[in-house]
Amino acid sequence: MTLKSKKDVDFNSTKDPYAQREAEKYENPIPSRELILQFIEHAGKPLRREELAEAFTLETEDQLEALRRRLRAMERDGQLLFNRGKKYCLVNNEDLIAGRIIGHADGFGFIKPDDGSDDLFLSPREMNPLLHNDRALVRIAGVDKKGRREGAVVEILQRNTHHVVGRLYKEDGFTYVVPDNKNIAQTILVQKGGTGKAKQGQIVVAEIVEQPTKLRQPIGRIVEVMGEHMAPGMEIEMAIRSHELPNQWPDELLEAIKPLSKDVPESAKEGRVDLRDIPLVTIDGEDARDFDDAVYCQKTPKGWKLLVAIADVSHYVQINSELDKEAQKRSTSVYFPEQVIPMLPEILSNGLCSLNPHVDRLCMVCELYIDQQGQVVRSRFFDAVMSSHARLTYNEVAAVLVDGDIARDGVYAESQSGAGSAQALAEKYKAVMPHLQELYALYKVMRVSREQRGAMDFDTQETRIVFGTERKIEKIVPVVRNDAHKLIEEFMITANMAAARFLNSKKMPKLLRIHEGPSADKLLNLKTFIGELGLSLGGGDKPTPLDYMHLMESIKDRPDAHLIQTVLLRSMSQAVYSPELKGHFGLALEAYAHFTSPIRRYPDLLVHRAIRHCLQGKPVESFFYGVPDMVVLGEQCSAHERRADDATRDVVSWLKCEYMMDKVGEEFPGIISAVTSFGFFVELAEIYVEGLVHISNLAQDYFHFDATSHQLRGERTGINYRLGDSVNIRVVRVDLDEKKMDFELAEKQVAMDTKPKKRRRKK
Repeated sequence: MTLKSKKDVDFNSTKDPYAQREAEKYENPIPSRELILQFIEHAGKPLRREELAEAFTLETEDQLEALRRRLRAMERDGQLLFNRGKKYCLVNNEDLIAGRIIGHADGFGFIKPDDGSDDLFLSPREMNPLLHNDRALVRIAGVDKKGRREGAVVEILQRNTHHVVGRLYKEDGFTYVVPDNKNIAQTILVQKGGTGKAKQGQIVVAEIVEQPTKLRQPIGRIVEVMGEHMAPGMEIEMAIRSHELPNQWPDELLEAIKPLSKDVPESAKEGRVDLRDIPLVTIDGEDARDFDDAVYCQKTPKGWKLLVAIADVSHYVQINSELDKEAQKRSTSVYFPEQVIPMLPEILSNGLCSLNPHVDRLCMVCELYIDQQGQVVRSRFFDAVMSSHARLTYNEVAAVLVDGDIARDGVYAESQSGAGSAQALAEKYKAVMPHLQELYALYKVMRVSREQRGAMDFDTQETRIVFGTERKIEKIVPVVRNDAHKLIEEFMITANMAAARFLNSKKMPKLLRIHEGPSADKLLNLKTFIGELGLSLGGGDKPTPLDYMHLMESIKDRPDAHLIQTVLLRSMSQAVYSPELKGHFGLALEAYAHFTSPIRRYPDLLVHRAIRHCLQGKPVESFFYGVPDMVVLGEQCSAHERRADDATRDVVSWLKCEYMMDKVGEEFPGIISAVTSFGFFVELAEIYVEGLVHISNLAQDYFHFDATSHQLRGERTGINYRLGDSVNIRVVRVDLDEKKMDFELAEKQVAMDTKPKKRRRKK
C-alpha cells in the first residue's frame, strides 16, 4: 500500500467506520483491521485469505497484495492466528496471549503481553525455539512454584534477531559464537565453512541462517570480524550490534534531506505567531548539543503566564517520508558515554530542529496560565517562530537564581554550582534576568503544588564517566541535580500534562505515557518489609502516590532511608507507551503524554502530529493513525526504549569493569544494593560500580534468602546480610566478557555466640 493524498473510497464506508482514514492513508485503501476482525467474528469460523478478498470485493493485484500484508501484520501483532488449515481465526484473549519475548542468561525467559498484564514465565524448554525480542503467542499452562503464571508457546509470530555479536570460539571440532547480549542464552553454532577469516577470541557478527527449534540451537555464519575485544571503543560497537540498534542512515533518507539548508525558509514562517522578540531561553547541560525546549515566564495579576516552546519536528518529518520511516525504526536517540546515536540526522537534530541561540526556529508552543497556588487555569497550543535569546546551563541558572537568592545585603555569594561568580553571571545575562527570576518564583509555587498532589521525587544517584587519553576512564563522578534541573523538569511535566488533557478533550488517537501503581503481590511484599521496620503505608489495598510520599517524608532522617526508598521504587511498575487512559502513578496524574522532546523521542512526534491535526480543524476520523496503530506504535516505542536502556547499560557495565581491572585485590567500602538467593550485590562508595559477593564466599553456614525482607539470614550463626547494609569488600575477579565483578568480604563477620550459657545455682 502506498501513501496517497486524496482519492475516492472504493468500498462501502457505511460498513467500515474507518474507511475514510484508510482512504486518507493509502493509494489503494482496503478494509481496516477493525472491520476484518468484526467480519471474521460474525462469520463464526476461520476464513481463508481468498474468502476475505471475495467478501470485500478486492480484485486487483495491488488490493490483494495489500490484504496479504495487512493480514500478515495482524498475525504478527497477535490479532489473528494463521492455523494449520491455512485459515485466519481470531485470537481468544482469554486463552491465548501475544507478546514480546524477554530472554534470560540462565535459559528461561518471560513473555511481556501486549495487553499490559503481568509477564508469563517461560521455562528453558519453552525458550528453546525462541530468541530474545521475538514475538510469540502463548497459552497459560499453569502456575509455577513461585506463583508466577507459566506459558506454553503456541506460535512464533515474528523473528526479531537476525544478527548476533559475540566472541568466536573453536574447540573439539566445533565453532560457535557466545553472544555478547546476555538475554540470548543459546550459543550460535557456526555452519561448516561459515567462519571466513575470523580467529579464535575475536569479536564477530554472526548472521542467523537457521533460527532455533525445540531440538536444535541457532545456526549462523560469520559476516563480519569486528576486531579484538579490548580495542578502544569496542564496547559501543558491540552494544550497537548486539541490540541491533539502527545507526546508519539509508541512502534514500540522505537523498531526501539534501535540499535542507541550515536556515529556516521564510515561507515556513508564514501563518505562525511571531515570538522572536519574546526572551525565550534554553536551559540544558553543559555538553548538550540538541535543544528541544525553551521557556519564558511573565507575571500576571492572577499568577503567571508560562510559555514552553518545543522544536517543531513534525514540520520537517512528514508522515510516511523517509525521515519518518527511519525515526519510527529508531524510536529514540541512544546516549552512550560521549557518543550519541540520534533519532534524526544531524542537520535536523543539531540544526533546523534545535533551538540554538539567536537564530530563527519553528516551534510548537504550549501557553499556560497558572494561578498563585501553582494550578494550571487554562492552556492552549499554537504554531510559532522564535529565536532563543540565550543558551543557559543548569549550573549557570542555579548560580544566578539559587546562589544569588541566598546572598545577603545585595552581595552575591560565590557560586556553589561550579559555574563561577553569581554576580558575573547575572551581569552576563542581565537582559533575561527578570524572566529567569519569574521562572524561579513560579517553580517554587509549583513545587509546593506538586508535593501536595503527591508526585514522587525520589533522590536517585546518577553518575558520569570521565575519560582520559585513549578512552581510558579517569574517574566516575556523581551528577548533582540542582534546582535548575528541577525547574525545567517541572515545566516540562506541566506541558506534557496539558498535551494529554488537550488530546483527551478532542478524543484523538494518541500515545500516552502510562505508569501503573504497584501490583497486589508487590504491594504485599512492600507492606511486609516496611512492617518489620515498624512502618506502614497508607491507602489500604490501593495506596496513592501521596501515601508513598508521606512514607518518604516520615523516614527522611532515618539512617536506612536509602534502603526503604530502594524498596519503594522496586514495588512500582515500569512506565510504557500506550493509548489507554491509565494515568501516571509516579507523577500522580490522570493523563500524561510526552510532548517536549520530539528531536529524540518518536512518541513526542506522534503527539505533535495529533495536536497539529486538531489545530488545523480536521475531523478525528481523518487522522492518519487509528487506535490500533497507536497500540502497535506504543509497544514498538516501549520496546525500543528498553533496547536503548539495555545497550547503554551494557556499555557502562563494560567500561566500569575495564576501570576495575587493575584494582583486583584492593579493598573498598560499599553498600549492599541487592540481595538474591545466590548472594548479594555491593555498590562501592565514591566509585559507583557494583559487584557480586557470592553466597559461597560467605561464612560457613546455610543462608536462607528472604525476598520480602531483602536479606540473607544464616541458619547457624544468625548472621544477616540485608539491603542497605554497609560492608567492606575485596575485589577478587573482573570479567569483561560477562561485564561482571566478583567481590568477597574483606572482614569475615563474627558469628553470634550460639553456645548455651551456664545456669547459676539457686541459693
